[in-house]
Amino acid sequence: MKKIIIFLFASFMLSSCQSQKTVTETKNTETSKLTDQQLMDKVQKDALKYFWDYAEPNSLLGRERYHEDNIYPQNDKHVVTTGGSGFGLATVLVGVERGFIPRDEAVKRLNTMMDFLAKADRFHGAWSHWINGETGKVVPFGRKDNGGDLVETAFLTSGILMVREYFKDGNAEEKALAQKCDELWKGIEWNWYTKGGEKVLYWHWSPEYQWEMNFPLQGYNECLITYILAASSPTHAIDAETYYQGWTRNGAYLTDKSKYGLPLYVKHNYSEEYGGPLFWAHYSYIGLDPTGLSDKLIKNYFDLNKNQVLIDYQYCVENPKNWKGYGENYWGLT
Repeated sequence: MKKIIIFLFASFMLSSCQSQKTVTETKNTETSKLTDQQLMDKVQKDALKYFWDYAEPNSLLGRERYHEDNIYPQNDKHVVTTGGSGFGLATVLVGVERGFIPRDEAVKRLNTMMDFLAKADRFHGAWSHWINGETGKVVPFGRKDNGGDLVETAFLTSGILMVREYFKDGNAEEKALAQKCDELWKGIEWNWYTKGGEKVLYWHWSPEYQWEMNFPLQGYNECLITYILAASSPTHAIDAETYYQGWTRNGAYLTDKSKYGLPLYVKHNYSEEYGGPLFWAHYSYIGLDPTGLSDKLIKNYFDLNKNQVLIDYQYCVENPKNWKGYGENYWGLT
């Protein structure tokens, strides 16, 4: 299962960082001669390059994107992404584990990242979607989205906790790194984002616009990890009632529908017929193993994710709208 999660994550990050043309050319030239293990190595190394070789130079966190033409503000080389940086933290650990990068160099870099995050703008413990990597100040994601982003914070925190667990029993420097991670995690006020005690988490809060974004987190989508972390917090936890009333919509997110003979189990927010885009089967599970994961409504989240992926695959094989390229060797819609 660990290998599956690492492969899914590395594959997703590779697809995010290359154009379709480049992926197609790579497949037709280099990868056609690779064994499965060589392909796995290449995908993981290429995913790591984005976060290791291409990191924002001051914070060493993951850039949102960067084009040298600088046409758009979000292409600025110093705009870092919090959620994407959480994925980057996981990728660095894979690089250490697989011997792609030296462990001591990784620890040095990770210390820089944690020190930056400790000084960066936070909003009741949550970070913004984008941060200026030079100053640590919020970079607005939208006009009113200039404060805490709880979902991006959850993706970042998932990576922070992976770093903590990976190094907590190491040498003195590694234990100190793990302690920094623990302090960052404990500073997040998850329960603040219930808007004064409502039984649901809210995505955004801004000191300027307060709750005007008004986006409650309700399943099923990529946000499950937000509730898992909020319920697990040793300092600012939500209760089970918030999870069931908010995330599961009092159980209303369940469905008895199937596609291609595969149960969906839940109503995916944007497609109750086919399930959601595959990043919904990636983001919450970068460090959270769905095998045997259950609550009072879902017996096994692995089955939910497995069926979502298989439905995506079957859809591309069937290709009912005759999209060019869809088929058994070209699928994975995100």
